[in-house]
Amino acid sequence: MGSALPMGNASVMLSAMQPQQPVRPSVRLRPVADEDRADVLALNQAEVEMLAPMDEPRFHELRRLADRFDVVEVDGMFAGFVITFGPGSAYDSENYRWFSARHGERFSYLDRFVLRAEHRRLGIGGFVYDEVEKAAAPYGLMALEVNLVPRNDPSLAFHAGRGYTEVGRLGDADHLVSLMEKRVP
Repeated sequence: MGSALPMGNASVMLSAMQPQQPVRPSVRLRPVADEDRADVLALNQAEVEMLAPMDEPRFHELRRLADRFDVVEVDGMFAGFVITFGPGSAYDSENYRWFSARHGERFSYLDRFVLRAEHRRLGIGGFVYDEVEKAAAPYGLMALEVNLVPRNDPSLAFHAGRGYTEVGRLGDADHLVSLMEKRVP
């Protein structure tokens, strides 16, 4: 007869044979700084088809008007940014003004959220949205838009999965957006 391994050794051997869990990156949001300007402008330009343009004067204007203009850091490195506006802002976006007319003082508007391609589909977007939705809770509503023309299917699917629903559309044949909302407790 063969000899049996003691249970303690067997469990050590089994755990050593199990696949390692992937290391989760360290993700944090922090307020944008002047040193982030070049990274923000470059990333915005790389994704400008899905975003509004941003040059250096616009960067400073958005920073001044936004409730939140945060950098997304992954393992201490710039990975993206997020910008939100509260009610009563002087922000000149047609989409923001549409929500302002509809909700007055009872909404927070997510203007743009962009991640570098290598950081997408890793759960980072969910983390960022958890944070901005928590910040929007006093208003009761998070509002945003997603492109229909040109179509942004990954963003439409992401927002549908988080419970956002379309409440209107703005634009024309060249540029059309879905105006979306979500109640936040």
